[in-house]
Amino acid sequence: MHPSKDIIGTKGQELQDRRIALCITGSVGCLRSVDLARGLMRYGAEVFVVMSREAAKLVTPTMLEWATGNPVATELTGKIEHIWLAGEHEESCDLVMVAPATGNSLSKITCGIDDTPVLSTVTSAIGSGIPVMIVPAMHESMYKNPFIIENIEKLKKAGIDVIEPVREEGKAKIATVDTMVEMVIQKLYAKDMQDMTVLITAGPTIEYIDDIRYITNKSSGKMGFALAQDAVRRGAHCILVSGPTNLTPPEGCEYIPVETTEDMKHAVTTQLKEKNIDVFIAAAAVADWKMERKAKGKLPSSGKFSIELSPTDKIIEKVKKLSPATVLIAFKAEYGLTGEQLIAKSYERLQQVNADYIVANDVSEANTGFQSDENRIFVINTKGEVLFKGKDSKTALAQRILDIVKNALT
Repeated sequence: MHPSKDIIGTKGQELQDRRIALCITGSVGCLRSVDLARGLMRYGAEVFVVMSREAAKLVTPTMLEWATGNPVATELTGKIEHIWLAGEHEESCDLVMVAPATGNSLSKITCGIDDTPVLSTVTSAIGSGIPVMIVPAMHESMYKNPFIIENIEKLKKAGIDVIEPVREEGKAKIATVDTMVEMVIQKLYAKDMQDMTVLITAGPTIEYIDDIRYITNKSSGKMGFALAQDAVRRGAHCILVSGPTNLTPPEGCEYIPVETTEDMKHAVTTQLKEKNIDVFIAAAAVADWKMERKAKGKLPSSGKFSIELSPTDKIIEKVKKLSPATVLIAFKAEYGLTGEQLIAKSYERLQQVNADYIVANDVSEANTGFQSDENRIFVINTKGEVLFKGKDSKTALAQRILDIVKNALT
Protein backbone atom coordinates (compact mmCIF):
# COMPACT_ATOMS: atom_id res chain seq x y z
CA MET A 1 0.00 0.00 0.00
CA HIS A 2 1.19 3.51 -0.80
CA PRO A 3 2.52 5.16 2.40
CA SER A 4 0.21 8.14 1.93
CA LYS A 5 -2.76 5.86 2.48
CA ASP A 6 -1.78 5.32 6.10
CA ILE A 7 -4.17 8.12 7.06
CA ILE A 8 -7.25 6.38 5.65
CA GLY A 9 -9.84 6.05 8.40
CA THR A 10 -7.84 7.83 11.10
CA LYS A 11 -10.72 10.21 11.92
CA GLY A 12 -13.63 7.86 11.34
CA GLN A 13 -15.17 5.18 9.16
CA GLU A 14 -18.06 7.19 7.74
CA LEU A 15 -16.63 6.82 4.20
CA GLN A 16 -15.14 3.35 4.62
CA ASP A 17 -14.88 1.43 1.33
CA ARG A 18 -16.17 4.45 -0.59
CA ARG A 19 -14.41 5.47 -3.82
CA ILE A 20 -14.49 9.15 -4.71
CA ALA A 21 -13.38 10.78 -7.95
CA LEU A 22 -12.07 14.25 -7.10
CA CYS A 23 -12.16 16.37 -10.26
CA ILE A 24 -10.12 19.57 -10.20
CA THR A 25 -10.48 22.51 -12.58
CA GLY A 26 -8.39 25.65 -13.05
CA SER A 27 -9.56 27.85 -10.20
CA VAL A 28 -7.19 29.13 -7.53
CA GLY A 29 -9.46 27.26 -5.13
CA CYS A 30 -7.62 24.11 -6.19
CA LEU A 31 -4.98 25.07 -3.64
CA ARG A 32 -7.32 23.41 -1.15
CA SER A 33 -7.60 20.20 -3.17
CA VAL A 34 -4.75 18.44 -1.37
CA ASP A 35 -6.35 19.09 2.01
CA LEU A 36 -9.73 18.03 0.63
CA ALA A 37 -8.38 14.74 -0.68
CA ARG A 38 -6.65 14.02 2.61
CA GLY A 39 -9.75 15.03 4.55
CA LEU A 40 -11.90 12.53 2.66
CA MET A 41 -9.29 9.83 3.17
CA ARG A 42 -9.23 10.39 6.92
CA TYR A 43 -12.87 9.30 7.02
CA GLY A 44 -12.13 6.11 5.12
CA ALA A 45 -12.44 7.07 1.44
CA GLU A 46 -10.21 6.02 -1.45
CA VAL A 47 -9.67 9.13 -3.60
CA PHE A 48 -8.85 9.24 -7.33
CA VAL A 49 -7.95 12.60 -8.88
CA VAL A 50 -8.80 13.86 -12.36
CA MET A 51 -7.33 17.24 -13.36
CA SER A 52 -7.83 19.66 -16.21
CA ARG A 53 -4.79 21.10 -17.98
CA GLU A 54 -5.38 24.50 -16.35
CA ALA A 55 -5.63 22.98 -12.88
CA ALA A 56 -2.26 21.26 -13.38
CA LYS A 57 -0.69 24.71 -13.83
CA LEU A 58 -1.74 25.67 -10.30
CA VAL A 59 -1.16 22.46 -8.35
CA THR A 60 0.93 19.62 -9.73
CA PRO A 61 -0.34 16.11 -10.46
CA THR A 62 2.67 14.81 -8.50
CA MET A 63 1.39 16.57 -5.39
CA LEU A 64 -2.07 15.02 -5.80
CA GLU A 65 -0.55 11.59 -6.41
CA TRP A 66 1.39 12.00 -3.17
CA ALA A 67 -1.76 13.13 -1.36
CA THR A 68 -3.95 10.22 -2.48
CA GLY A 69 -1.47 7.44 -3.18
CA ASN A 70 -3.13 6.92 -6.58
CA PRO A 71 -2.13 7.90 -10.15
CA VAL A 72 -3.64 11.17 -11.33
CA ALA A 73 -5.51 11.42 -14.63
CA THR A 74 -4.62 14.54 -16.60
CA GLU A 75 -5.68 13.17 -19.98
CA LEU A 76 -7.82 10.37 -21.32
CA THR A 77 -5.81 7.45 -22.62
CA GLY A 78 -6.45 3.92 -23.78
CA LYS A 79 -7.25 3.14 -20.14
CA ILE A 80 -10.50 5.15 -20.64
CA GLU A 81 -10.09 6.70 -17.22
CA HIS A 82 -13.49 8.45 -17.24
CA ILE A 83 -15.29 5.12 -17.75
CA TRP A 84 -13.11 3.30 -15.24
CA LEU A 85 -13.98 5.92 -12.62
CA ALA A 86 -17.56 6.75 -13.55
CA GLY A 87 -18.91 4.07 -15.85
CA GLU A 88 -21.67 1.53 -15.30
CA HIS A 89 -19.74 -1.24 -13.56
CA GLU A 90 -19.18 -2.56 -10.04
CA GLU A 91 -15.82 -0.86 -9.47
CA SER A 92 -16.86 2.66 -10.45
CA CYS A 93 -16.73 5.47 -7.90
CA ASP A 94 -19.53 6.12 -5.44
CA LEU A 95 -19.41 9.89 -6.02
CA VAL A 96 -17.82 12.36 -8.42
CA MET A 97 -16.91 15.70 -6.88
CA VAL A 98 -15.81 18.72 -8.91
CA ALA A 99 -13.92 20.90 -6.46
CA PRO A 100 -13.21 23.53 -7.43
CA ALA A 101 -15.50 24.05 -10.41
CA THR A 102 -14.90 27.13 -12.52
CA GLY A 103 -17.76 29.03 -14.15
CA ASN A 104 -16.53 27.68 -17.47
CA SER A 105 -16.62 24.05 -16.34
CA LEU A 106 -20.00 24.15 -14.59
CA SER A 107 -21.56 25.90 -17.59
CA LYS A 108 -20.17 23.22 -19.92
CA ILE A 109 -21.58 20.51 -17.63
CA THR A 110 -25.07 21.98 -17.99
CA CYS A 111 -24.67 21.79 -21.79
CA GLY A 112 -23.29 18.25 -21.86
CA ILE A 113 -19.90 19.38 -23.17
CA ASP A 114 -16.97 17.15 -22.25
CA ASP A 115 -13.78 18.53 -23.73
CA THR A 116 -11.54 17.88 -20.73
CA PRO A 117 -10.90 14.72 -18.67
CA VAL A 118 -12.86 16.31 -15.83
CA LEU A 119 -15.92 17.00 -17.95
CA SER A 120 -15.82 13.57 -19.58
CA THR A 121 -15.77 11.99 -16.12
CA VAL A 122 -18.76 14.09 -15.01
CA THR A 123 -20.68 13.30 -18.21
CA SER A 124 -20.13 9.58 -17.67
CA ALA A 125 -21.15 9.85 -14.00
CA ILE A 126 -24.40 11.60 -14.85
CA GLY A 127 -25.18 9.01 -17.49
CA SER A 128 -24.35 6.19 -15.07
CA GLY A 129 -26.49 7.58 -12.26
CA ILE A 130 -23.49 8.22 -10.00
CA PRO A 131 -24.00 11.16 -7.59
CA VAL A 132 -22.24 14.35 -8.68
CA MET A 133 -21.31 17.22 -6.39
CA ILE A 134 -20.18 20.62 -7.70
CA VAL A 135 -18.20 23.14 -5.64
CA PRO A 136 -18.09 26.43 -7.59
CA ALA A 137 -15.13 28.77 -7.12
CA MET A 138 -14.92 32.09 -8.96
CA HIS A 139 -14.92 35.83 -8.35
CA GLU A 140 -18.07 37.36 -6.84
CA SER A 141 -18.74 39.31 -10.03
CA MET A 142 -18.89 36.06 -11.98
CA TYR A 143 -21.43 34.62 -9.54
CA LYS A 144 -23.64 37.62 -10.32
CA ASN A 145 -23.65 36.76 -14.04
CA PRO A 146 -27.28 35.77 -14.77
CA PHE A 147 -26.12 32.95 -17.06
CA ILE A 148 -23.96 31.47 -14.30
CA ILE A 149 -26.89 31.78 -11.88
CA GLU A 150 -29.15 30.07 -14.42
CA ASN A 151 -26.66 27.24 -14.96
CA ILE A 152 -26.26 26.62 -11.22
CA GLU A 153 -30.04 26.35 -10.95
CA LYS A 154 -30.07 23.89 -13.86
CA LEU A 155 -27.54 21.72 -12.06
CA LYS A 156 -29.66 21.70 -8.91
CA LYS A 157 -32.83 20.85 -10.82
CA ALA A 158 -30.98 17.94 -12.43
CA GLY A 159 -30.30 16.51 -8.97
CA ILE A 160 -26.67 17.61 -8.79
CA ASP A 161 -25.59 18.93 -5.40
CA VAL A 162 -24.00 22.37 -5.43
CA ILE A 163 -22.01 23.47 -2.39
CA GLU A 164 -22.32 27.24 -2.25
CA PRO A 165 -19.30 29.49 -1.61
CA VAL A 166 -18.51 31.28 1.63
CA ARG A 167 -19.05 35.00 1.19
CA GLU A 168 -16.70 37.06 3.33
CA GLU A 169 -14.32 40.02 2.93
CA GLY A 170 -16.37 41.04 -0.08
CA LYS A 171 -15.42 37.85 -1.90
CA ALA A 172 -17.02 34.50 -2.72
CA LYS A 173 -14.59 31.89 -1.44
CA ILE A 174 -14.67 28.14 -2.02
CA ALA A 175 -16.38 26.26 0.79
CA THR A 176 -14.15 25.13 3.63
CA VAL A 177 -12.59 21.68 3.54
CA ASP A 178 -14.58 20.65 6.63
CA THR A 179 -17.83 21.67 4.94
CA MET A 180 -17.00 19.81 1.74
CA VAL A 181 -16.03 16.64 3.61
CA GLU A 182 -19.18 16.79 5.72
CA MET A 183 -21.40 17.24 2.66
CA VAL A 184 -19.81 14.17 1.05
CA ILE A 185 -20.41 12.15 4.22
CA GLN A 186 -24.03 13.30 4.37
CA LYS A 187 -24.54 12.38 0.72
CA LEU A 188 -23.19 8.84 1.08
CA TYR A 189 -24.43 8.06 4.60
CA ALA A 190 -27.19 5.48 5.01
CA LYS A 191 -30.48 7.40 5.22
CA ASP A 192 -32.15 5.19 7.80
CA MET A 193 -33.89 8.06 9.63
CA GLN A 194 -35.37 9.72 6.57
CA ASP A 195 -38.58 11.70 7.24
CA MET A 196 -38.03 11.61 11.02
CA THR A 197 -37.85 14.73 13.17
CA VAL A 198 -35.27 14.58 15.96
CA LEU A 199 -35.07 17.19 18.72
CA ILE A 200 -31.78 17.32 20.64
CA THR A 201 -30.62 19.47 23.54
CA ALA A 202 -26.92 20.11 24.08
CA GLY A 203 -24.40 22.03 26.15
CA PRO A 204 -24.87 23.70 29.51
CA THR A 205 -27.44 26.24 30.55
CA ILE A 206 -26.39 29.29 32.56
CA GLU A 207 -28.17 31.05 35.41
CA TYR A 208 -27.38 34.71 36.00
CA ILE A 209 -26.25 36.03 39.39
CA ASP A 210 -26.34 39.60 38.11
CA ASP A 211 -26.33 41.02 34.58
CA ILE A 212 -22.75 39.91 33.85
CA ARG A 213 -22.06 36.96 36.18
CA TYR A 214 -23.59 33.52 36.11
CA ILE A 215 -23.32 29.95 37.40
CA THR A 216 -23.06 26.98 35.06
CA ASN A 217 -21.33 23.60 34.63
CA LYS A 218 -18.47 22.16 32.57
CA SER A 219 -20.52 20.73 29.69
CA SER A 220 -18.93 21.41 26.28
CA GLY A 221 -21.91 20.32 24.16
CA LYS A 222 -19.78 17.84 22.21
CA MET A 223 -22.08 14.85 22.83
CA GLY A 224 -25.23 16.67 21.77
CA PHE A 225 -23.58 18.15 18.69
CA ALA A 226 -22.25 14.72 17.69
CA LEU A 227 -25.77 13.30 18.00
CA ALA A 228 -27.16 16.14 15.88
CA GLN A 229 -24.51 15.59 13.22
CA ASP A 230 -25.27 11.88 13.00
CA ALA A 231 -29.02 12.50 12.87
CA VAL A 232 -28.58 14.89 9.94
CA ARG A 233 -26.33 12.39 8.17
CA ARG A 234 -29.04 9.75 8.53
CA GLY A 235 -31.54 12.00 6.76
CA ALA A 236 -33.50 13.21 9.78
CA HIS A 237 -34.77 16.74 10.19
CA CYS A 238 -32.73 17.65 13.25
CA ILE A 239 -33.52 20.52 15.62
CA LEU A 240 -30.64 21.32 17.95
CA VAL A 241 -31.35 23.45 21.03
CA SER A 242 -28.06 24.34 22.70
CA GLY A 243 -26.78 26.42 25.55
CA PRO A 244 -23.55 28.42 25.15
CA THR A 245 -20.70 26.43 23.55
CA ASN A 246 -17.69 27.03 21.32
CA LEU A 247 -18.98 24.56 18.73
CA THR A 248 -20.28 25.16 15.21
CA PRO A 249 -23.72 23.63 14.56
CA PRO A 250 -23.65 20.72 12.10
CA GLU A 251 -24.38 21.45 8.44
CA GLY A 252 -28.06 20.95 7.66
CA CYS A 253 -29.41 21.14 11.20
CA GLU A 254 -31.98 23.64 12.51
CA TYR A 255 -30.19 25.46 15.32
CA ILE A 256 -31.78 27.25 18.28
CA PRO A 257 -29.24 28.89 20.64
CA VAL A 258 -30.35 29.53 24.22
CA GLU A 259 -28.78 30.63 27.49
CA THR A 260 -30.84 29.90 30.60
CA THR A 261 -32.82 26.85 31.64
CA GLU A 262 -36.00 28.85 31.14
CA ASP A 263 -34.89 29.66 27.58
CA MET A 264 -34.25 25.99 26.87
CA LYS A 265 -37.55 24.92 28.42
CA HIS A 266 -39.43 27.41 26.26
CA ALA A 267 -37.64 26.29 23.08
CA VAL A 268 -38.20 22.59 23.80
CA THR A 269 -41.85 22.88 24.81
CA THR A 270 -42.58 25.06 21.78
CA GLN A 271 -41.10 22.44 19.44
CA LEU A 272 -42.99 19.61 21.17
CA LYS A 273 -46.28 21.50 20.92
CA GLU A 274 -45.90 22.73 17.35
CA LYS A 275 -44.19 19.80 15.61
CA ASN A 276 -44.46 16.04 15.41
CA ILE A 277 -41.23 15.12 17.20
CA ASP A 278 -40.35 11.47 16.61
CA VAL A 279 -37.29 11.41 18.89
CA PHE A 280 -36.16 13.70 21.71
CA ILE A 281 -32.60 13.30 23.03
CA ALA A 282 -31.95 15.24 26.24
CA ALA A 283 -28.15 15.48 26.07
CA ALA A 284 -27.90 18.96 27.62
CA ALA A 285 -26.43 19.43 31.09
CA VAL A 286 -29.22 21.64 32.37
CA ALA A 287 -28.43 23.79 35.42
CA ASP A 288 -30.04 22.37 38.55
CA TRP A 289 -30.32 25.66 40.42
CA LYS A 290 -30.99 29.31 39.67
CA MET A 291 -30.81 32.51 41.65
CA GLU A 292 -33.78 33.10 43.91
CA ARG A 293 -33.48 36.72 42.87
CA LYS A 294 -31.16 37.89 40.11
CA ALA A 295 -29.39 41.15 40.93
CA LYS A 296 -29.58 44.05 38.52
CA GLY A 297 -26.46 45.53 37.03
CA LYS A 298 -23.12 44.43 38.54
CA LEU A 299 -22.75 43.42 42.15
CA PRO A 300 -19.82 45.07 43.95
CA SER A 301 -16.62 43.04 43.69
CA SER A 302 -15.35 43.95 47.18
CA GLY A 303 -16.33 42.19 50.37
CA LYS A 304 -18.37 39.07 50.89
CA PHE A 305 -21.85 38.31 49.61
CA SER A 306 -24.05 35.23 49.64
CA ILE A 307 -26.53 33.92 47.13
CA GLU A 308 -29.72 31.93 47.58
CA LEU A 309 -30.53 29.29 44.98
CA SER A 310 -33.75 27.52 44.08
CA PRO A 311 -34.29 24.47 41.85
CA THR A 312 -34.82 24.96 38.12
CA ASP A 313 -37.67 23.28 36.25
CA LYS A 314 -36.86 19.77 35.03
CA ILE A 315 -37.39 20.04 31.28
CA ILE A 316 -37.24 16.29 30.73
CA GLU A 317 -40.22 15.71 33.03
CA LYS A 318 -42.45 17.61 30.61
CA VAL A 319 -41.59 15.70 27.43
CA LYS A 320 -43.91 12.70 27.65
CA LYS A 321 -46.72 14.84 29.05
CA LEU A 322 -46.60 17.10 26.00
CA SER A 323 -45.83 14.41 23.41
CA PRO A 324 -46.51 10.84 24.63
CA ALA A 325 -45.57 9.23 21.29
CA THR A 326 -42.11 10.79 21.20
CA VAL A 327 -39.25 8.37 21.83
CA LEU A 328 -37.39 9.90 24.77
CA ILE A 329 -33.67 9.33 25.39
CA ALA A 330 -32.58 10.79 28.72
CA PHE A 331 -29.01 11.39 29.92
CA LYS A 332 -27.78 10.95 33.48
CA ALA A 333 -24.39 12.17 34.72
CA GLU A 334 -23.17 10.98 38.11
CA TYR A 335 -19.90 11.34 40.00
CA GLY A 336 -17.76 8.65 41.62
CA LEU A 337 -20.18 5.70 41.43
CA THR A 338 -19.53 2.07 40.67
CA GLY A 339 -20.99 0.71 37.44
CA GLU A 340 -23.78 -1.04 39.33
CA GLN A 341 -24.67 2.09 41.29
CA LEU A 342 -24.68 4.19 38.12
CA ILE A 343 -26.98 1.76 36.31
CA ALA A 344 -29.35 1.56 39.31
CA LYS A 345 -29.63 5.34 39.75
CA SER A 346 -30.04 5.92 36.04
CA TYR A 347 -32.73 3.28 35.71
CA GLU A 348 -34.61 4.92 38.57
CA ARG A 349 -34.42 8.23 36.74
CA LEU A 350 -35.62 6.59 33.51
CA GLN A 351 -38.74 5.41 35.32
CA GLN A 352 -39.34 8.79 36.94
CA VAL A 353 -39.42 10.67 33.62
CA ASN A 354 -41.01 7.83 31.61
CA ALA A 355 -38.05 7.69 29.23
CA ASP A 356 -37.61 4.95 26.65
CA TYR A 357 -33.82 4.86 27.11
CA ILE A 358 -31.30 6.53 29.37
CA VAL A 359 -27.61 7.14 28.66
CA ALA A 360 -25.56 7.07 31.86
CA ASN A 361 -22.00 8.16 32.47
CA ASP A 362 -19.72 8.90 35.41
CA VAL A 363 -18.09 12.30 34.94
CA SER A 364 -15.43 11.62 37.59
CA GLU A 365 -13.42 9.41 35.21
CA ALA A 366 -10.40 11.22 33.80
CA ASN A 367 -10.39 12.21 30.12
CA THR A 368 -14.04 11.33 29.59
CA GLY A 369 -17.37 13.13 29.87
CA PHE A 370 -17.41 16.91 30.23
CA GLN A 371 -15.15 18.78 27.76
CA SER A 372 -13.57 15.55 26.50
CA ASP A 373 -13.84 14.09 23.00
CA GLU A 374 -14.50 10.68 24.57
CA ASN A 375 -17.00 9.22 26.97
CA ARG A 376 -17.80 5.96 28.72
CA ILE A 377 -21.51 5.24 28.71
CA PHE A 378 -24.20 2.73 29.57
CA VAL A 379 -27.41 2.69 27.48
CA ILE A 380 -30.31 1.28 29.50
CA ASN A 381 -33.85 0.43 28.36
CA THR A 382 -37.21 0.30 30.15
CA LYS A 383 -36.54 -3.26 31.34
CA GLY A 384 -33.36 -2.18 33.08
CA GLU A 385 -31.26 -3.99 30.49
CA VAL A 386 -27.89 -2.56 29.48
CA LEU A 387 -28.04 -2.46 25.67
CA PHE A 388 -24.55 -1.02 25.29
CA LYS A 389 -21.62 -0.17 27.50
CA GLY A 390 -18.20 1.05 26.55
CA LYS A 391 -15.77 3.91 26.00
CA ASP A 392 -15.29 5.56 22.63
CA SER A 393 -15.25 8.91 20.86
CA LYS A 394 -18.44 10.92 21.23
CA THR A 395 -18.88 10.70 17.46
CA ALA A 396 -18.81 6.90 17.58
CA LEU A 397 -21.07 6.82 20.65
CA ALA A 398 -23.57 9.08 18.90
CA GLN A 399 -23.75 6.51 16.10
CA ARG A 400 -24.28 3.73 18.65
CA ILE A 401 -27.08 5.59 20.40
CA LEU A 402 -28.89 6.41 17.16
CA ASP A 403 -28.49 2.83 15.96
CA ILE A 404 -30.43 1.75 19.05
CA VAL A 405 -33.10 4.40 18.47
CA LYS A 406 -33.39 3.56 14.78
CA ASN A 407 -33.80 -0.15 15.49
CA ALA A 408 -36.56 0.63 17.99
CA LEU A 409 -38.46 2.65 15.39
CA THR A 410 -38.27 0.10 12.57
